[in-house]
Amino acid sequence: MKTLLLAVLNIVLLLVMPAVAFGQQSLISDPEIYEKKHFQEQCKTAEFADGFITRQDINNDGLIDAVVNEGQLTCDGQKGPQCNDDGCTYNFYLQVAEGGYFMIATAQIYGYDFVQRFGNMVLAMKMHPRFCDRTEGDPCIVTARVRGTKFVTISKK
Repeated sequence: MKTLLLAVLNIVLLLVMPAVAFGQQSLISDPEIYEKKHFQEQCKTAEFADGFITRQDINNDGLIDAVVNEGQLTCDGQKGPQCNDDGCTYNFYLQVAEGGYFMIATAQIYGYDFVQRFGNMVLAMKMHPRFCDRTEGDPCIVTARVRGTKFVTISKK
């Protein structure tokens, strides 16, 4: 009986903890202002190209979300200072109906396309070939859909 009680308690904790973690994350009013302020504090001179932020609905809920491409940042004369062989850092923010945004993912990618598959808009992210269990060749295309607050991988090729 004691073992059953512990098992039930563990299941309850697993179900509650993600909600608690989401509840603890503070909403930000605008990802563009938030990210630019961060880099203006990190760099002596920060310049942002037009592609630094893209506003679009990435989770099919009708609200306009935001994607920040750090490859479009020039920090102290260096373009995309955190870009490497795996690509550049992209931060994905979801907007909530109550107002504000929260970050759901950070990915090191070459870029992405927003395409329609089976009636839903999905992200086709271009990534290093190793993410498709290859050592070289064309970039790996990881197709993902945002469900709730998580990226769900649909395919890798």
